[in-house]
Amino acid sequence: MYQPESYSIALTFMFITMLCWGSWANTMKLAPGYRFQLFYWDYVIGLFVGALLWGLTLGSSSMGSNGAAGLPFLTDLTQAHSQNIVYALLGGIIFNIANLLLVAAIDVAGLAVAFPIGIGLALVVGAVSSYVLAPKGNPLMLFAGVALVVAAIICDAAAYRAREGAAARKASARGIILSLVAGLLMGTFYPFVSKAMAPDASGQGAPGPYAISFLFVCGVALCALPFNYFLMRKPLDGKPPVTMAGYASAQPSWHLWGILGGVIWCTGATLNFVASRTAIVGPAVSYSIGQGATMVSAAWGVFIWREFASAPKNAKTLLVAMFVLFVLGLTCVALAPLY
Repeated sequence: MYQPESYSIALTFMFITMLCWGSWANTMKLAPGYRFQLFYWDYVIGLFVGALLWGLTLGSSSMGSNGAAGLPFLTDLTQAHSQNIVYALLGGIIFNIANLLLVAAIDVAGLAVAFPIGIGLALVVGAVSSYVLAPKGNPLMLFAGVALVVAAIICDAAAYRAREGAAARKASARGIILSLVAGLLMGTFYPFVSKAMAPDASGQGAPGPYAISFLFVCGVALCALPFNYFLMRKPLDGKPPVTMAGYASAQPSWHLWGILGGVIWCTGATLNFVASRTAIVGPAVSYSIGQGATMVSAAWGVFIWREFASAPKNAKTLLVAMFVLFVLGLTCVALAPLY
C-alpha cells in the first residue's frame, strides 16, 4: 500500500483532491436533460470504479520502504475490525445524504445561497471537529486559513447575487434550511472517516485509506438505494417525479459522463484520505485544503463556461477578491503543518 512519506507529495495529493472535487460536477453539464437523481446512479457506479481502481493499483503497491506502508488493499479489507468498518460506512451514508440535500438546495434556493451556506458551514464544522480528533498543524495558521476560505466563499456568493440581481434574493426558507442541514452533514462525514482509520487500543485493526475509500463508497451506495429512490419519487426541488425508465432511455454518453464524475470525485477522496494519514498532515488540514474545491468550481464557471461574461462590474470585482482570499487561505492551511 502506497503511503507518501514526504509533505510535498501529501500536499500534491491534497491539491489533486481540490481539483477533483471542484471539477466532477462539470460532467453533469455534459449530460444536459439528465435529471440529477438519474445521473446519481451512474455517479455511484463511478465511485466504485474509482475506489477499486486506486485500491488495486496504489493500494496494492509493493514499492520499497520509501512510500510503502501497511497491508495490500484486499488483505487490508479482510482484516478490518467491525468498528472501523461501521465508521467508514457511516461516513459514506452521511456524505450521501448531505450531497443529495445540497444539490436539492441549489435547485430550490440557487447556487448563490445554497453553496456558500452549505460548503461554508461544512468547512468550519469539518475543520474544527477533525482538529479536535487529531490536533495536527499550527492551529492559528490553520483556522486563519479556514476563516479566509470562508470569506472567499462569501465573496463568491455575493458575486452570484450581483450577477443574478433580484432573482437571487428570492430564496425560499426551505432552500436555506436544506442548505444548513446539508452543510452540517457535509462537515460531519470526515471525522467518521478519520475514526475509521484510527487503530484500536492495541494499535491494531485500522484499515488503510484505500480500504476505507472502498468501504466509504459502500456506505454511499447503501444509502443511495433508498434515499435517492425517495428523491426520484418526491423531488425536493418541486420538479416532476422521475422513474427508472428515464435512466434506461438515457443516451449512452450520459451514463459515461456520470460514471466519469464518480471516478473523479472518488479519486479526490481517496488521495485526500491518503494525505490525511501522513504523520505531519492530519485530517483537519487535508479536509480544509480539499474544500478549496469551491475556488476550482468557480474557475470552471468563470473561465470555461463563461458564466460571468455579461455580469456587472461589481460581480467581477467580488470574483477577484474571492480568488485572492482563496489563495491566501489555502496558503495558510498548507503551511500550518510546517510551523
